[in-house]
Amino acid sequence: MASTGTPATVALTRLRIPFTAHPYQHEPGGGAYGLEAAAALGVDPARVFKTLVVAADDRLVVAVVPVSTTLDLKALAHVAEAKRTALADPAVAERRTGYVVGGISPVGQRSRLPLFLDESALAHPTVYVSGGRRGFDIELTPADLLAATGGRTAAIGR
Repeated sequence: MASTGTPATVALTRLRIPFTAHPYQHEPGGGAYGLEAAAALGVDPARVFKTLVVAADDRLVVAVVPVSTTLDLKALAHVAEAKRTALADPAVAERRTGYVVGGISPVGQRSRLPLFLDESALAHPTVYVSGGRRGFDIELTPADLLAATGGRTAAIGR
């Protein structure tokens, strides 16, 4: 099996935040990375969260929402105190985070961006997020995810 050391796991280990690594077989060309992870791991999609990099006016923010929902850009604009929000260009997202699309982790990003976690995460003892590459998720508590990222919760999924 391939090594699971990624900037996300290195950051969590350095912070002494417990997590569980969940590698799975990624099928190239599948597209819906988060739903693929939920199916491969046999986990309720409401507990698997996708990481989206969003342009909020003239800056970037990170939104983390369940793969079973969509991001409410208006709600994100409100909590991010922005007039306009739109998904960031994938190349910009990759450059700023240091991860590839489909494997962007909210933890261990090259540039620490303001992070908003959908409040539905608090209903689960643990959640799954990308571990920093396609085919690799990490499981941790919502509180630990917020501690590792300096993020905050908000109602941003629909």
